[in-house]
Amino acid sequence: MSHETYLLSRIERGDSHTLAGYEAQGGYAAFKKILSEGTPPKDVTEVVKESGLRGRGGAGFPTGLKWSFMPDQERDSRTRYMAVNADESEPGTCKDRVLMERDPHGLLEGCLIAAWAMSLHGVYIYVRGEYRLSYRRLDEAIQEARAAGLIGKNIQGTDFSCEIHMHKGAGAYICGEETGLMESLEGKRGHPRPKPPFPAGFGLWGQPTTVNNVESIFNVPFILERGADWFKAMGSEKSSGNFLCCISGHVEKPGVYEVALGTPASTILNEYAGGVWHGHNLRAWIPGGSSTGFLRPEVIDTPMDHDSLKEVGSMFGTGSMIILDQTASVVHSALVLMDFYEHESCGQCSQCREGTQWLAQVFQRIHDGQGRMEDIDLLSDISNGMAPGKTICALADAAAIPTHSVIRNFRDELVEYVQAGGHTAVSKKRALPMETV
Repeated sequence: MSHETYLLSRIERGDSHTLAGYEAQGGYAAFKKILSEGTPPKDVTEVVKESGLRGRGGAGFPTGLKWSFMPDQERDSRTRYMAVNADESEPGTCKDRVLMERDPHGLLEGCLIAAWAMSLHGVYIYVRGEYRLSYRRLDEAIQEARAAGLIGKNIQGTDFSCEIHMHKGAGAYICGEETGLMESLEGKRGHPRPKPPFPAGFGLWGQPTTVNNVESIFNVPFILERGADWFKAMGSEKSSGNFLCCISGHVEKPGVYEVALGTPASTILNEYAGGVWHGHNLRAWIPGGSSTGFLRPEVIDTPMDHDSLKEVGSMFGTGSMIILDQTASVVHSALVLMDFYEHESCGQCSQCREGTQWLAQVFQRIHDGQGRMEDIDLLSDISNGMAPGKTICALADAAAIPTHSVIRNFRDELVEYVQAGGHTAVSKKRALPMETV
């Protein structure tokens, strides 16, 4: 498995966010080559398919395959769009922010190549409302690119035209779900849509639409410039390329690191993030954002790729690791997550609306010392009623998966909380400082 830094290769320059800085490092070369050579759009999609690029937003669906779902333009002349999911609201995840703040033109070039490949009329970038610097940098980059003739009508003197627009979200986790995002873009409440119909057939304003994550699109110019074989040489057999790993929690050096897919989680923890802080032991870890659940330290050597994490009962998700040390309480951490999911449920589906409330309430009473042994099975029953696939979107699954992982991997702590009398009693029993539990 080879490793070459490319996603973050440009950000060390102080002007990396400007058009001049981007072009000085070869920016827009791949897009301009496609335009000048008139590369057939289907050939561009085929290169992305051949590369094995999988979505970096959570589901890991092959990007090129998703592009190919867009209807044939000769048979379907409707207006075609792409929505870029820059909402990044999965707890523990902050990778897209780095790209938008430090290298926004890289995202724009990826959008333009995607627009060429799918014959799009427009691209909408949906930015998390709290990401003010990201929004400003992208807005400035769009203005620069438009002034340079890279966005708009008859780009670079060709017949190709494409507009790129931005939309600022209002802080709703549910709008990170692709159909909830589209509803919000249309000016409506961010309620996810039932599927089918799928976005490629009925998306924004009823038109064919593809939704991609920021990091997914950011990879595209590199693939077009260097080739599918170059990309496949990095990563694992079924998960190609590098990814941006956010690692946070109880580590010496939290941050965003570029690593090859398939890199053991222990390597990322110890060699990149400096290990568990203060010389403490590892208590638990989350591999791919909060919805991927809690894993035991015994599996910290698991390669960070889609298939390997599936084998240990989790998911790659957004590739964002959260580390909990020996002073942490998994029960308390799960309660924090359940409060989050209860708050962020849009309420459209009863299983999610009621289930997230019940999970939060049951975890709360276990935490407060009022739990009963039967509450452990109750948590499992509630989660089984919520997921998998029992609601319009995956928010119910996102709450159920961490709950199941606590029951499966940390049942001993749930029992301890019930028997000892809750969080305060467990803290005293373990002789741990309250402020770190």
